[in-house]
Amino acid sequence: MAGIREQKKRETRQAILDAAIRLFGDKGYDKTSIEDLATEAGIGKTTIYGYFATKQEIFQSFCDEEIEYSFRTIRESIDRDAPLLKQLVALFMLQFQFIAENREFGRQLIRELAFPKESSDNSLEHMQRYLQTLEELLKASGKIKPEVNLATSSASFYMLYLGCLSGWYSGYLQDQQAVEESMGRLFQQILEGIGL
Repeated sequence: MAGIREQKKRETRQAILDAAIRLFGDKGYDKTSIEDLATEAGIGKTTIYGYFATKQEIFQSFCDEEIEYSFRTIRESIDRDAPLLKQLVALFMLQFQFIAENREFGRQLIRELAFPKESSDNSLEHMQRYLQTLEELLKASGKIKPEVNLATSSASFYMLYLGCLSGWYSGYLQDQQAVEESMGRLFQQILEGIGL
């Protein structure tokens, strides 16, 4: 019986997150209410509060899961013997593909990551974990100069990624291929400066 109950809880939680992706994308984050989310998920409003205290918490939870999925996928699918540039571009393109499929939700995601409205421990922890994983990827390559500050380098790659996203949203970079090529060129310039 407990197994069925746990499965139902997982399904309800996922229904809330799926509703958030759809509604944040269609209506925008600010115009989506908890009541809207409950209706879209097919549950009661009070049920949502049993899983998430706020709309921000729903959004943050999704972000955490998406980032974790990206890094897990990159760890499992990228050849560690592949050039570091290829690994980095693959990681960021995995995230870009999600944003391209969920364009309006992606806008909110970028806003939250680049300019969080609320300074919360969750946002800070989320960003630290993200940058730490990038640092590990750089360190594992064994090709970075010892004097290089990995935290600064990781932040640089991340900022360039945000710049490419901005270029895509503004129409300067027309499609996925243009984003990937631009990212590759920018990342290569940094790698040449830090060791490769």
